[in-house]
Amino acid sequence: MSGISPFTASKQPPLILVADDDKTIRVLLRKAMEQEGYRVVEVNDGKQCLDAYETIKPDIVLLDAVMPVMDGFTCCKHLLQIARNNLISALASFDTNSTLNNTVISKIWERTPILMITCLDDEESVNRAFDAGATDYVTKPIHWPVLRQRLRRLLQQGQVYKQLEAANQALQQLANVDGLTELANRRRFDDYLNTQWINLAQEGSSLSMILCDIDYFKFYNDKYGHPAGDICLQKVGAVLNMKVQKHQDLVARYGGEEFAVIMPHTHASGAVHVAAMIQAGIRDLQIVHDGSVVSQYVTLSMGVATVIPTWESSPSDLIVRADKALYQAKAGGRDRFVSSF
Repeated sequence: MSGISPFTASKQPPLILVADDDKTIRVLLRKAMEQEGYRVVEVNDGKQCLDAYETIKPDIVLLDAVMPVMDGFTCCKHLLQIARNNLISALASFDTNSTLNNTVISKIWERTPILMITCLDDEESVNRAFDAGATDYVTKPIHWPVLRQRLRRLLQQGQVYKQLEAANQALQQLANVDGLTELANRRRFDDYLNTQWINLAQEGSSLSMILCDIDYFKFYNDKYGHPAGDICLQKVGAVLNMKVQKHQDLVARYGGEEFAVIMPHTHASGAVHVAAMIQAGIRDLQIVHDGSVVSQYVTLSMGVATVIPTWESSPSDLIVRADKALYQAKAGGRDRFVSSF
């Protein structure tokens, strides 16, 4: 195996992985591909191909069908299985990911094109190649203009897929993320709460929520102006995001100066602990708030609620309980949290 190293610069030329046991063919392919401006890594058999694939993440694989150790058909099946495993992994984590940077659709498009190059040109071999997962097929002796055109077409398709993926992720970002705080928005909050309710109803596990409201925020905006109010919201949101305990916890901007935290698999005591840390974190910010009646700094009122979801109840029940607790925190003097068990 030669020349294997990870490449991370996205603007580098396409990287071609060539797997062929015939050194002469590999040399010819390398020269032809490098003349086209591509980077090339070459290996001797299917096993080395799999190892190199995991290391370098090529843009396309040129794969000989007949090789020692592991032939191209078997190697192709393994490469296809890698793509399937990535998709399964994405599906398993999709509903519990609050960031959405690793989407299911990107995993579908992550599969690398495979161009089979072989001396076998009978119908059975062609069918076998496509059944194994090959994207395209050319025969030896290689017709170089045909190979160049096939490569360009497959690479162009891959570029289109990446552009579509980027557009899809941008749309998901707009649809699910609050533009000011970069936290989850209300739509994402609703979707995540519904999903976790179903999951935890099946498991019989607890679900906690914290509803947060910045005390006297209208007075803050009136005194310091809306640009300062926006900065305040960003700082408060950052503290909430930092204080959550587990990767499956979701922090969302619930609306205006209100925030919400969804905490699957969290008992009441754990939710209270998180609320206390949030309260301390906000106090540590020491954002001056002369319009507040309860403190010289910005403070939060919070309502904490915990339930075990059931099929007979609904997510709105948890919201109502947290909202009532929040109301009690405000009625009790603000700058505090109240728990509803």
